[in-house]
Amino acid sequence: MKKRIIVAALAIAGAMALSGCGGSKSGGDGTKSGNTTQTAAGKKILTIQLGPDVESIDPALNSAVDGANYILFAFDNLLKMDKDGKVVPGLAEKYEVSDDQLTWTFHLRDGLKWSDGSALTANDFVYSWQRLVDPNVAAPYAQTVLGMVEGYDDAVGKPDADGNTTVDPDPTKLKVEATDDKTLVVHMAKPTPYFDKLAAFASLSPVKKDVVEANPDGWSIDPKTYISSGPFKLTEWQPGSYLMFEKNENYWDADSIKLDGIKCLLMQDQNAAFSAYESGDALMIKDVPTQEIDSLKSRADYHIDPILGTYYLDLNNTLDEFKDSRVREALSLALDRKYISETITSGTYTPASGFVSEGVTDWNGTAWQDNITDKSAYINIDDHAANLAKAKELLKEAGHENGAGLPDIVYSTNDQAYHKKIAEYLQQAWGELGLKVDVNIVEWKSFTPQRRAGNYQVARDGWVMDYNDPSNILELALTGNGNNNAKYSNPEFDALMGKAATEKDPQTRFGYLHQAEDFIMKDTAMVPLLYYNDFYLQSDKITGSWHSPDGFWHFEYADIAE
Repeated sequence: MKKRIIVAALAIAGAMALSGCGGSKSGGDGTKSGNTTQTAAGKKILTIQLGPDVESIDPALNSAVDGANYILFAFDNLLKMDKDGKVVPGLAEKYEVSDDQLTWTFHLRDGLKWSDGSALTANDFVYSWQRLVDPNVAAPYAQTVLGMVEGYDDAVGKPDADGNTTVDPDPTKLKVEATDDKTLVVHMAKPTPYFDKLAAFASLSPVKKDVVEANPDGWSIDPKTYISSGPFKLTEWQPGSYLMFEKNENYWDADSIKLDGIKCLLMQDQNAAFSAYESGDALMIKDVPTQEIDSLKSRADYHIDPILGTYYLDLNNTLDEFKDSRVREALSLALDRKYISETITSGTYTPASGFVSEGVTDWNGTAWQDNITDKSAYINIDDHAANLAKAKELLKEAGHENGAGLPDIVYSTNDQAYHKKIAEYLQQAWGELGLKVDVNIVEWKSFTPQRRAGNYQVARDGWVMDYNDPSNILELALTGNGNNNAKYSNPEFDALMGKAATEKDPQTRFGYLHQAEDFIMKDTAMVPLLYYNDFYLQSDKITGSWHSPDGFWHFEYADIAE
Protein backbone atom coordinates (compact mmCIF):
# COMPACT_ATOMS: atom_id res chain seq x y z
CA MET A 1 0.00 0.00 0.00
CA LYS A 2 1.37 3.36 -0.98
CA LYS A 3 1.95 5.61 2.02
CA ARG A 4 2.18 9.32 2.54
CA ILE A 5 5.25 10.09 4.70
CA ILE A 6 5.12 12.84 7.29
CA VAL A 7 8.42 13.71 8.93
CA ALA A 8 8.57 16.69 11.27
CA ALA A 9 11.74 18.47 12.28
CA LEU A 10 13.76 16.68 14.88
CA ALA A 11 15.06 19.75 16.62
CA ILE A 12 11.83 20.59 18.39
CA ALA A 13 13.57 22.07 21.37
CA GLY A 14 14.51 25.14 19.40
CA ALA A 15 10.98 25.54 18.09
CA MET A 16 9.32 24.99 21.43
CA ALA A 17 11.65 26.98 23.62
CA LEU A 18 10.78 30.30 22.00
CA SER A 19 8.97 32.80 24.19
CA GLY A 20 5.23 32.54 23.77
CA CYS A 21 2.27 34.75 24.54
CA GLY A 22 2.07 33.60 28.14
CA GLY A 23 4.67 35.97 29.60
CA SER A 24 4.50 39.72 30.04
CA LYS A 25 7.53 41.50 28.61
CA SER A 26 7.26 44.86 30.33
CA GLY A 27 7.61 44.12 34.04
CA GLY A 28 4.20 45.44 35.05
CA ASP A 29 3.19 46.56 38.50
CA GLY A 30 2.82 43.79 41.02
CA THR A 31 5.56 41.56 39.58
CA LYS A 32 7.75 40.74 42.54
CA SER A 33 11.05 38.95 42.44
CA GLY A 34 10.60 36.65 45.40
CA ASN A 35 13.18 34.18 46.61
CA THR A 36 10.99 31.08 46.72
CA THR A 37 11.76 30.15 43.13
CA GLN A 38 15.12 28.93 44.40
CA THR A 39 15.46 25.92 46.68
CA ALA A 40 18.03 25.70 49.46
CA ALA A 41 20.30 23.85 47.06
CA GLY A 42 20.10 26.71 44.57
CA LYS A 43 17.94 24.84 42.09
CA LYS A 44 15.69 26.76 39.73
CA ILE A 45 12.11 25.94 40.77
CA LEU A 46 9.16 27.70 39.13
CA THR A 47 6.18 28.10 41.47
CA ILE A 48 2.75 28.41 39.84
CA GLN A 49 -0.94 27.91 40.71
CA LEU A 50 -3.35 26.23 38.30
CA GLY A 51 -6.14 25.17 40.66
CA PRO A 52 -7.09 23.37 43.89
CA ASP A 53 -6.77 19.66 44.64
CA VAL A 54 -7.23 17.69 41.44
CA GLU A 55 -9.47 14.64 41.02
CA SER A 56 -6.89 12.55 39.16
CA ILE A 57 -3.58 12.74 37.30
CA ASP A 58 -3.94 9.26 35.83
CA PRO A 59 -3.93 9.98 32.07
CA ALA A 60 -6.81 7.53 31.57
CA LEU A 61 -9.01 8.93 34.33
CA ASN A 62 -8.42 12.67 34.21
CA SER A 63 -11.06 14.82 32.54
CA ALA A 64 -10.15 18.28 33.90
CA VAL A 65 -7.94 20.95 32.36
CA ASP A 66 -5.79 21.42 35.45
CA GLY A 67 -5.17 17.67 35.73
CA ALA A 68 -4.27 17.51 32.05
CA ASN A 69 -1.82 20.37 32.54
CA TYR A 70 0.00 18.44 35.27
CA ILE A 71 0.03 15.36 33.02
CA LEU A 72 1.55 17.57 30.30
CA PHE A 73 4.50 18.30 32.61
CA ALA A 74 5.04 14.64 33.49
CA PHE A 75 4.22 12.78 30.27
CA ASP A 76 5.37 13.06 26.70
CA ASN A 77 3.18 11.52 24.05
CA LEU A 78 3.68 10.23 20.51
CA LEU A 79 3.28 13.77 19.24
CA LYS A 80 2.89 17.19 20.85
CA MET A 81 1.64 20.68 20.02
CA ASP A 82 4.07 23.58 19.70
CA LYS A 83 3.47 27.23 20.57
CA ASP A 84 1.96 27.88 17.13
CA GLY A 85 -0.56 25.07 17.50
CA LYS A 86 1.28 22.79 15.09
CA VAL A 87 1.78 19.07 15.61
CA VAL A 88 5.46 18.25 16.16
CA PRO A 89 7.36 15.09 17.15
CA GLY A 90 7.26 13.79 20.69
CA LEU A 91 8.20 10.24 21.59
CA ALA A 92 7.63 9.44 17.91
CA GLU A 93 10.15 11.06 15.58
CA LYS A 94 7.93 10.53 12.52
CA TYR A 95 4.69 8.91 11.40
CA GLU A 96 2.99 7.70 8.24
CA VAL A 97 -0.65 7.67 7.13
CA SER A 98 -1.92 5.32 4.43
CA ASP A 99 -3.71 6.78 1.41
CA ASP A 100 -7.06 5.50 2.63
CA GLN A 101 -6.33 7.13 6.04
CA LEU A 102 -7.04 3.84 7.81
CA THR A 103 -3.51 2.94 8.92
CA TRP A 104 -1.31 5.19 11.03
CA THR A 105 2.27 4.06 11.72
CA PHE A 106 4.35 5.80 14.39
CA HIS A 107 8.13 5.38 14.63
CA LEU A 108 9.53 5.94 18.13
CA ARG A 109 12.87 7.56 18.87
CA ASP A 110 15.92 5.50 19.77
CA GLY A 111 16.67 4.83 23.40
CA LEU A 112 13.46 6.10 25.02
CA LYS A 113 13.25 5.64 28.79
CA TRP A 114 10.72 5.96 31.56
CA SER A 115 11.54 8.29 34.41
CA ASP A 116 12.81 5.28 36.40
CA GLY A 117 15.39 4.56 33.69
CA SER A 118 13.72 1.47 32.22
CA ALA A 119 13.11 1.12 28.48
CA LEU A 120 9.94 2.62 26.96
CA THR A 121 8.72 0.76 23.85
CA ALA A 122 5.80 0.63 21.44
CA ASN A 123 4.28 -2.15 23.53
CA ASP A 124 3.74 0.39 26.32
CA PHE A 125 1.35 2.26 24.04
CA VAL A 126 -0.51 -0.93 23.17
CA TYR A 127 -1.01 -1.69 26.86
CA SER A 128 -1.97 1.91 27.73
CA TRP A 129 -4.53 2.32 24.95
CA GLN A 130 -6.12 -1.06 25.59
CA ARG A 131 -6.31 -0.15 29.29
CA LEU A 132 -8.01 3.11 28.30
CA VAL A 133 -10.91 1.26 26.61
CA ASP A 134 -11.30 -1.32 29.39
CA PRO A 135 -14.81 -0.79 30.84
CA ASN A 136 -13.43 -1.65 34.27
CA VAL A 137 -11.18 1.42 34.10
CA ALA A 138 -14.13 3.66 33.10
CA ALA A 139 -12.01 6.23 31.29
CA PRO A 140 -14.21 9.23 30.42
CA TYR A 141 -12.29 9.97 27.20
CA ALA A 142 -12.21 6.43 25.81
CA GLN A 143 -14.81 6.92 23.09
CA THR A 144 -13.56 10.40 22.15
CA VAL A 145 -9.92 9.45 21.61
CA LEU A 146 -10.15 5.80 20.50
CA GLY A 147 -13.72 5.27 19.31
CA MET A 148 -12.54 5.51 15.70
CA VAL A 149 -10.01 2.68 16.04
CA GLU A 150 -10.89 -0.72 14.58
CA GLY A 151 -12.11 -3.16 17.21
CA TYR A 152 -13.29 -0.45 19.63
CA ASP A 153 -16.86 -1.79 19.84
CA ASP A 154 -15.66 -5.30 20.66
CA ALA A 155 -13.12 -3.90 23.09
CA VAL A 156 -15.79 -2.12 25.15
CA GLY A 157 -18.63 -4.58 24.46
CA LYS A 158 -21.02 -2.09 22.90
CA PRO A 159 -24.27 -3.19 21.21
CA ASP A 160 -24.15 -3.72 17.44
CA ALA A 161 -26.26 -1.85 14.87
CA ASP A 162 -29.25 -4.15 15.54
CA GLY A 163 -29.13 -3.53 19.26
CA ASN A 164 -27.73 -6.95 20.06
CA THR A 165 -24.98 -7.15 22.66
CA THR A 166 -21.60 -8.17 21.33
CA VAL A 167 -19.32 -10.63 23.04
CA ASP A 168 -18.04 -9.70 26.48
CA PRO A 169 -15.72 -6.68 26.48
CA ASP A 170 -12.19 -7.55 25.39
CA PRO A 171 -9.80 -4.56 25.40
CA THR A 172 -7.19 -6.60 23.49
CA LYS A 173 -9.45 -6.43 20.42
CA LEU A 174 -8.56 -2.78 19.95
CA LYS A 175 -6.48 -2.85 16.77
CA VAL A 176 -3.23 -1.28 17.90
CA GLU A 177 -0.07 -3.30 17.56
CA ALA A 178 3.67 -3.03 18.14
CA THR A 179 5.38 -4.60 15.14
CA ASP A 180 8.68 -4.09 16.97
CA ASP A 181 9.90 -2.10 19.97
CA LYS A 182 9.99 1.14 17.97
CA THR A 183 6.93 0.83 15.71
CA LEU A 184 3.29 1.35 16.69
CA VAL A 185 0.59 0.65 14.08
CA VAL A 186 -2.98 1.92 14.58
CA HIS A 187 -5.75 0.46 12.40
CA MET A 188 -8.74 2.79 11.95
CA ALA A 189 -12.36 1.75 11.47
CA LYS A 190 -12.99 5.08 9.73
CA PRO A 191 -10.85 7.94 8.45
CA THR A 192 -9.85 10.31 11.22
CA PRO A 193 -7.90 13.22 9.73
CA TYR A 194 -7.33 14.81 13.15
CA PHE A 195 -5.80 11.72 14.78
CA ASP A 196 -2.39 13.40 14.81
CA LYS A 197 -3.86 15.90 17.30
CA LEU A 198 -5.30 13.07 19.36
CA ALA A 199 -1.86 11.46 19.42
CA ALA A 200 -0.72 14.56 21.30
CA PHE A 201 -3.58 14.46 23.83
CA ALA A 202 -3.01 13.66 27.51
CA SER A 203 -5.37 10.66 27.70
CA LEU A 204 -3.27 8.74 25.16
CA SER A 205 -0.05 9.16 27.13
CA PRO A 206 1.68 5.83 27.81
CA VAL A 207 1.64 4.42 31.34
CA LYS A 208 3.97 1.75 32.71
CA LYS A 209 2.29 -1.65 32.89
CA ASP A 210 4.09 -3.16 35.87
CA VAL A 211 3.53 -0.20 38.20
CA VAL A 212 -0.11 0.24 37.16
CA GLU A 213 -0.97 -3.43 37.54
CA ALA A 214 0.81 -3.65 40.88
CA ASN A 215 -1.47 -0.92 42.29
CA PRO A 216 -4.29 -0.09 39.83
CA ASP A 217 -6.10 2.30 42.19
CA GLY A 218 -3.14 3.99 43.82
CA TRP A 219 -0.17 4.13 41.46
CA SER A 220 -0.99 7.68 40.27
CA ILE A 221 -1.26 9.21 43.75
CA ASP A 222 2.12 8.00 45.01
CA PRO A 223 5.15 9.87 43.64
CA LYS A 224 7.24 6.72 44.05
CA THR A 225 5.08 4.85 41.52
CA TYR A 226 4.07 7.77 39.29
CA ILE A 227 6.50 6.72 36.59
CA SER A 228 6.28 9.05 33.59
CA SER A 229 7.74 9.78 30.17
CA GLY A 230 7.97 13.56 30.02
CA PRO A 231 10.27 16.45 30.92
CA PHE A 232 9.42 16.32 34.63
CA LYS A 233 8.67 13.63 37.21
CA LEU A 234 6.44 13.88 40.26
CA THR A 235 8.49 13.82 43.46
CA GLU A 236 6.06 15.16 46.08
CA TRP A 237 2.29 15.43 46.48
CA GLN A 238 0.98 17.22 49.54
CA PRO A 239 -2.86 17.29 49.18
CA GLY A 240 -4.23 20.75 49.76
CA SER A 241 -0.74 22.22 49.47
CA TYR A 242 1.29 21.45 46.35
CA LEU A 243 2.54 19.06 43.68
CA MET A 244 6.28 19.07 43.08
CA PHE A 245 7.66 18.09 39.69
CA GLU A 246 11.43 17.82 39.22
CA LYS A 247 13.40 17.54 36.01
CA ASN A 248 13.42 14.04 34.53
CA GLU A 249 17.04 13.24 33.69
CA ASN A 250 15.85 10.29 31.58
CA TYR A 251 13.71 12.42 29.25
CA TRP A 252 14.83 12.18 25.63
CA ASP A 253 15.08 15.98 25.35
CA ALA A 254 16.39 16.64 28.87
CA ASP A 255 19.19 18.89 27.61
CA SER A 256 16.57 21.43 26.51
CA ILE A 257 14.84 21.61 29.90
CA LYS A 258 16.05 24.68 31.79
CA LEU A 259 14.02 24.44 35.00
CA ASP A 260 15.01 22.10 37.79
CA GLY A 261 11.39 21.80 38.79
CA ILE A 262 7.84 23.15 38.83
CA LYS A 263 5.99 23.55 42.12
CA CYS A 264 2.23 23.62 41.58
CA LEU A 265 0.35 25.20 44.48
CA LEU A 266 -3.02 23.56 45.17
CA MET A 267 -5.22 26.44 46.27
CA GLN A 268 -8.97 26.68 46.57
CA ASP A 269 -8.87 30.26 47.88
CA GLN A 270 -8.33 32.85 45.14
CA ASN A 271 -7.26 35.47 47.66
CA ALA A 272 -4.55 33.16 48.97
CA ALA A 273 -3.36 32.58 45.41
CA PHE A 274 -3.29 36.33 44.78
CA SER A 275 -1.31 36.92 47.98
CA ALA A 276 1.19 34.27 46.92
CA TYR A 277 1.63 36.02 43.59
CA GLU A 278 1.91 39.54 45.01
CA SER A 279 4.53 38.41 47.53
CA GLY A 280 6.57 36.63 44.85
CA ASP A 281 5.90 33.20 46.31
CA ALA A 282 4.36 32.30 42.95
CA LEU A 283 5.25 33.70 39.55
CA MET A 284 1.98 32.69 37.86
CA ILE A 285 -1.56 32.13 39.13
CA LYS A 286 -4.65 31.05 37.23
CA ASP A 287 -7.24 31.83 39.91
CA VAL A 288 -7.37 35.60 40.15
CA PRO A 289 -9.87 37.04 42.68
CA THR A 290 -12.85 38.29 40.75
CA GLN A 291 -13.08 41.45 42.86
CA GLU A 292 -9.59 42.42 41.73
CA ILE A 293 -10.20 42.17 37.97
CA ASP A 294 -11.15 45.79 37.30
CA SER A 295 -8.07 47.08 39.09
CA LEU A 296 -5.78 44.56 37.39
CA LYS A 297 -6.83 45.20 33.80
CA SER A 298 -4.25 47.93 33.27
CA ARG A 299 -1.34 45.89 34.60
CA ALA A 300 1.17 44.42 32.18
CA ASP A 301 1.26 41.12 34.05
CA TYR A 302 -2.52 40.61 33.71
CA HIS A 303 -3.40 38.45 30.72
CA ILE A 304 -6.67 37.48 29.09
CA ASP A 305 -6.37 34.95 26.27
CA PRO A 306 -9.21 33.44 24.22
CA ILE A 307 -9.46 29.67 24.29
CA LEU A 308 -11.58 27.12 22.46
CA GLY A 309 -14.16 26.40 25.12
CA THR A 310 -17.74 26.84 26.27
CA TYR A 311 -19.15 27.39 29.76
CA TYR A 312 -22.54 25.70 29.89
CA LEU A 313 -25.17 24.26 32.21
CA ASP A 314 -26.26 20.64 32.45
CA LEU A 315 -29.96 19.97 33.01
CA ASN A 316 -30.04 16.35 34.11
CA ASN A 317 -31.96 14.76 31.25
CA THR A 318 -32.77 11.65 33.31
CA LEU A 319 -35.07 13.70 35.57
CA ASP A 320 -38.78 14.08 34.76
CA GLU A 321 -38.74 17.88 35.13
CA PHE A 322 -36.31 18.23 32.22
CA LYS A 323 -37.69 15.68 29.77
CA ASP A 324 -39.81 18.35 28.01
CA SER A 325 -37.55 20.33 25.66
CA ARG A 326 -39.80 23.38 26.14
CA VAL A 327 -38.81 23.50 29.81
CA ARG A 328 -35.14 23.20 28.92
CA GLU A 329 -35.42 25.94 26.30
CA ALA A 330 -37.29 28.22 28.70
CA LEU A 331 -34.55 27.90 31.31
CA SER A 332 -31.98 28.76 28.65
CA LEU A 333 -33.82 31.76 27.20
CA ALA A 334 -34.39 33.27 30.64
CA LEU A 335 -30.65 33.95 31.00
CA ASP A 336 -29.17 37.27 29.89
CA ARG A 337 -25.78 36.24 28.57
CA LYS A 338 -24.58 39.77 27.81
CA TYR A 339 -25.30 40.82 31.38
CA ILE A 340 -23.44 37.79 32.73
CA SER A 341 -20.48 38.52 30.47
CA GLU A 342 -20.21 42.26 30.81
CA THR A 343 -21.38 42.82 34.38
CA ILE A 344 -20.88 39.64 36.38
CA THR A 345 -17.61 38.54 34.79
CA SER A 346 -16.28 42.03 33.99
CA GLY A 347 -15.81 41.05 30.35
CA THR A 348 -13.55 38.11 31.10
CA TYR A 349 -15.95 35.74 29.32
CA THR A 350 -17.82 36.20 26.02
CA PRO A 351 -21.61 35.66 25.70
CA ALA A 352 -22.45 32.40 23.91
CA SER A 353 -25.10 32.12 21.23
CA GLY A 354 -24.33 28.48 20.40
CA PHE A 355 -22.55 25.43 21.73
CA VAL A 356 -19.42 25.45 19.54
CA SER A 357 -17.13 28.21 20.75
CA GLU A 358 -15.63 31.15 18.93
CA GLY A 359 -12.27 30.46 17.29
CA VAL A 360 -13.29 27.09 15.85
CA THR A 361 -12.63 26.87 12.12
CA ASP A 362 -14.76 25.32 9.38
CA TRP A 363 -13.64 22.92 6.67
CA ASN A 364 -12.20 25.72 4.52
CA GLY A 365 -10.51 27.70 7.29
CA THR A 366 -13.31 30.24 7.75
CA ALA A 367 -14.97 30.82 11.12
CA TRP A 368 -17.38 28.05 12.12
CA GLN A 369 -19.97 30.56 13.30
CA ASP A 370 -19.99 32.34 9.93
CA ASN A 371 -21.37 29.18 8.34
CA ILE A 372 -24.26 28.31 10.67
CA THR A 373 -27.05 26.83 8.57
CA ASP A 374 -30.09 27.54 10.77
CA LYS A 375 -29.64 30.76 12.73
CA SER A 376 -33.16 30.46 14.21
CA ALA A 377 -31.86 27.64 16.43
CA TYR A 378 -29.37 29.93 18.15
CA ILE A 379 -29.74 32.44 20.97
CA ASN A 380 -30.14 36.12 20.15
CA ILE A 381 -27.92 37.55 22.85
CA ASP A 382 -28.93 41.14 21.96
CA ASP A 383 -32.65 40.89 22.83
CA HIS A 384 -33.05 39.50 26.32
CA ALA A 385 -36.55 40.98 26.74
CA ALA A 386 -37.85 38.97 23.80
CA ASN A 387 -36.03 35.86 25.03
CA LEU A 388 -37.58 36.16 28.49
CA ALA A 389 -41.05 36.66 27.03
CA LYS A 390 -40.64 33.52 24.93
CA ALA A 391 -39.32 31.60 27.97
CA LYS A 392 -42.49 32.42 29.91
CA GLU A 393 -44.63 31.44 26.93
CA LEU A 394 -42.82 28.09 26.57
CA LEU A 395 -43.33 27.26 30.26
CA LYS A 396 -47.03 28.08 29.92
CA GLU A 397 -47.30 25.81 26.85
CA ALA A 398 -45.62 23.03 28.81
CA GLY A 399 -48.21 23.40 31.59
CA HIS A 400 -45.89 25.15 34.04
CA GLU A 401 -47.03 28.79 34.02
CA ASN A 402 -45.12 30.71 36.68
CA GLY A 403 -43.27 27.48 37.50
CA ALA A 404 -46.39 25.57 38.55
CA GLY A 405 -45.77 21.84 38.88
CA LEU A 406 -41.98 22.09 38.66
CA PRO A 407 -39.86 21.23 41.72
CA ASP A 408 -37.42 23.60 43.34
CA ILE A 409 -34.09 23.58 41.50
CA VAL A 410 -30.81 22.68 43.18
CA TYR A 411 -27.89 24.13 41.22
CA SER A 412 -24.52 22.48 41.89
CA THR A 413 -21.24 24.28 41.27
CA ASN A 414 -17.76 24.70 42.69
CA ASP A 415 -16.77 27.97 44.32
CA GLN A 416 -14.07 29.42 42.10
CA ALA A 417 -13.75 32.33 39.69
CA TYR A 418 -17.24 33.64 38.89
CA HIS A 419 -19.11 30.37 39.49
CA LYS A 420 -20.78 31.45 42.73
CA LYS A 421 -21.77 34.85 41.34
CA ILE A 422 -23.30 33.19 38.29
CA ALA A 423 -25.15 30.79 40.60
CA GLU A 424 -26.62 33.76 42.46
CA TYR A 425 -27.70 35.26 39.14
CA LEU A 426 -29.46 32.01 38.20
CA GLN A 427 -31.49 32.29 41.39
CA GLN A 428 -32.72 35.70 40.29
CA ALA A 429 -33.19 34.93 36.58
CA TRP A 430 -35.08 31.68 37.06
CA GLY A 431 -37.00 33.34 39.87
CA GLU A 432 -38.61 35.49 37.16
CA LEU A 433 -40.10 32.25 35.81
CA GLY A 434 -41.56 31.47 39.23
CA LEU A 435 -38.87 28.94 40.16
CA LYS A 436 -37.01 28.66 43.45
CA VAL A 437 -33.30 27.88 43.13
CA ASP A 438 -30.98 26.64 45.86
CA VAL A 439 -27.20 26.67 45.33
CA ASN A 440 -25.11 23.65 46.28
CA ILE A 441 -21.39 24.47 46.54
CA VAL A 442 -19.22 21.37 46.09
CA GLU A 443 -15.45 21.03 46.56
CA TRP A 444 -13.71 20.78 43.18
CA LYS A 445 -12.21 17.31 43.54
CA SER A 446 -15.66 15.94 44.48
CA PHE A 447 -17.62 18.06 42.02
CA THR A 448 -16.43 16.45 38.78
CA PRO A 449 -17.08 12.80 39.75
CA GLN A 450 -20.47 13.76 41.24
CA ARG A 451 -21.46 15.51 38.01
CA ARG A 452 -20.17 12.68 35.82
CA ALA A 453 -22.23 10.17 37.81
CA GLY A 454 -25.38 12.23 37.24
CA ASN A 455 -25.71 12.92 40.96
CA TYR A 456 -27.18 16.39 40.52
CA GLN A 457 -30.24 18.23 39.22
CA VAL A 458 -28.65 21.21 37.44
CA ALA A 459 -24.88 21.71 37.33
CA ARG A 460 -22.25 24.03 36.01
CA ASP A 461 -20.17 22.48 33.28
CA GLY A 462 -17.56 23.54 30.77
CA TRP A 463 -15.46 22.14 27.98
CA VAL A 464 -12.13 23.35 26.65
CA MET A 465 -11.57 21.69 23.31
CA ASP A 466 -8.73 19.24 22.93
CA TYR A 467 -8.23 20.11 19.25
CA ASN A 468 -9.73 22.54 16.76
CA ASP A 469 -12.50 20.40 15.31
CA PRO A 470 -16.18 20.92 16.22
CA SER A 471 -16.71 17.20 16.69
CA ASN A 472 -14.65 17.41 19.88
CA ILE A 473 -17.30 19.44 21.71
CA LEU A 474 -20.38 18.14 19.86
CA GLU A 475 -19.52 14.60 20.95
CA LEU A 476 -20.45 15.64 24.49
CA ALA A 477 -24.10 15.14 23.50
CA LEU A 478 -23.60 11.63 22.11
CA THR A 479 -25.47 8.84 23.83
CA GLY A 480 -23.13 7.09 26.24
CA ASN A 481 -20.20 9.47 25.81
CA GLY A 482 -18.11 9.40 28.99
CA ASN A 483 -18.22 13.20 29.21
CA ASN A 484 -21.95 13.53 28.50
CA ASN A 485 -22.70 14.80 31.99
CA ALA A 486 -26.16 16.05 30.95
CA LYS A 487 -27.11 12.43 30.14
CA TYR A 488 -28.67 13.67 26.91
CA SER A 489 -29.67 11.06 24.35
CA ASN A 490 -31.30 11.46 20.95
CA PRO A 491 -30.92 8.94 18.08
CA GLU A 492 -31.34 11.66 15.42
CA PHE A 493 -28.37 13.58 16.79
CA ASP A 494 -26.35 10.37 17.14
CA ALA A 495 -27.11 9.55 13.48
CA LEU A 496 -25.86 12.94 12.28
CA MET A 497 -22.65 12.53 14.25
CA GLY A 498 -22.29 9.02 12.85
CA LYS A 499 -22.53 10.35 9.30
CA ALA A 500 -19.91 12.97 10.04
CA ALA A 501 -17.61 10.34 11.53
CA THR A 502 -17.57 8.24 8.35
CA GLU A 503 -17.60 11.03 5.76
CA LYS A 504 -14.33 11.54 3.86
CA ASP A 505 -15.24 14.76 2.04
CA PRO A 506 -14.41 17.65 4.42
CA GLN A 507 -17.17 19.99 3.22
CA THR A 508 -19.85 17.32 3.50
CA ARG A 509 -18.51 16.21 6.89
CA PHE A 510 -18.68 19.71 8.30
CA GLY A 511 -22.18 20.06 6.87
CA TYR A 512 -23.29 17.14 9.04
CA LEU A 513 -21.58 18.71 12.05
CA HIS A 514 -23.44 21.99 11.46
CA GLN A 515 -26.71 20.06 11.32
CA ALA A 516 -25.75 18.32 14.55
CA GLU A 517 -25.20 21.62 16.38
CA ASP A 518 -28.43 23.02 14.94
CA PHE A 519 -30.21 19.97 16.33
CA ILE A 520 -28.94 20.16 19.90
CA MET A 521 -29.51 23.92 20.00
CA LYS A 522 -33.15 23.44 18.97
CA ASP A 523 -33.53 20.61 21.48
CA THR A 524 -31.56 22.42 24.24
CA ALA A 525 -29.41 19.40 24.99
CA MET A 526 -27.30 21.65 27.20
CA VAL A 527 -27.50 25.37 28.00
CA PRO A 528 -24.51 27.25 26.51
CA LEU A 529 -23.83 30.37 28.53
CA LEU A 530 -20.40 31.82 27.80
CA TYR A 531 -17.32 31.28 25.67
CA TYR A 532 -14.16 30.87 27.69
CA ASN A 533 -11.18 33.14 27.97
CA ASP A 534 -8.35 32.40 30.37
CA PHE A 535 -7.43 35.33 32.61
CA TYR A 536 -4.36 35.06 34.80
CA LEU A 537 -1.35 36.80 36.29
CA GLN A 538 2.16 35.94 35.12
CA SER A 539 5.46 37.60 35.93
CA ASP A 540 7.71 38.72 33.10
CA LYS A 541 10.50 36.83 34.89
CA ILE A 542 9.12 33.71 33.21
CA THR A 543 10.55 33.30 29.71
CA GLY A 544 10.04 30.64 27.06
CA SER A 545 6.48 29.75 28.09
CA TRP A 546 3.19 30.00 26.24
CA HIS A 547 -0.53 29.61 26.82
CA SER A 548 -2.37 27.54 24.20
CA PRO A 549 -5.95 27.81 22.82
CA ASP A 550 -6.79 24.49 24.45
CA GLY A 551 -6.29 26.10 27.86
CA PHE A 552 -2.85 24.77 28.83
CA TRP A 553 0.10 26.65 30.27
CA HIS A 554 3.31 25.33 28.73
CA PHE A 555 6.23 25.66 31.11
CA GLU A 556 8.14 22.60 29.88
CA TYR A 557 10.76 24.72 28.11
CA ALA A 558 10.43 27.80 30.33
CA ASP A 559 13.16 29.59 32.24
CA ILE A 560 13.30 32.17 35.03
CA ALA A 561 15.16 35.38 34.28
CA GLU A 562 17.37 36.62 37.09
